[in-house]
Amino acid sequence: MAKHKVHYEFPMHCLSEILYEYLATAEGLSEWFADDVLEKGDDFFFSWGGGPAEKATLIRYKPEGFVRYRWEEDEGTKNFFEMTITIDDITEDLALNITDFCEEGDEEENAMYWENLIENLRIKLGAA
Repeated sequence: MAKHKVHYEFPMHCLSEILYEYLATAEGLSEWFADDVLEKGDDFFFSWGGGPAEKATLIRYKPEGFVRYRWEEDEGTKNFFEMTITIDDITEDLALNITDFCEEGDEEENAMYWENLIENLRIKLGAA
């Protein structure tokens, strides 16, 4: 079954430079995204609960702007997950925008998954 694109936006109360480190480095990602993250070049290996590692490749990035990863299972597709830092030109409010792909009917579960992850991130940043 083909996955379709979903978007989420989360207001964040932190500096973009600090947030980017939590999105683009193995050390940062292991603080909130997975239990353990290993980085080998552009490949990141995520593991949860001592289970087998899942590989994602960093396919695009812009320092302090965004990171885009593709899971190994999505190789050969246009599927990815992207985390983009946006700053409002007028208010200077910072937000983290998530682009992901999920199966039809899994939208609510996917949204809850990201909401929980971002809450963990806010706690780690001291921005909860």
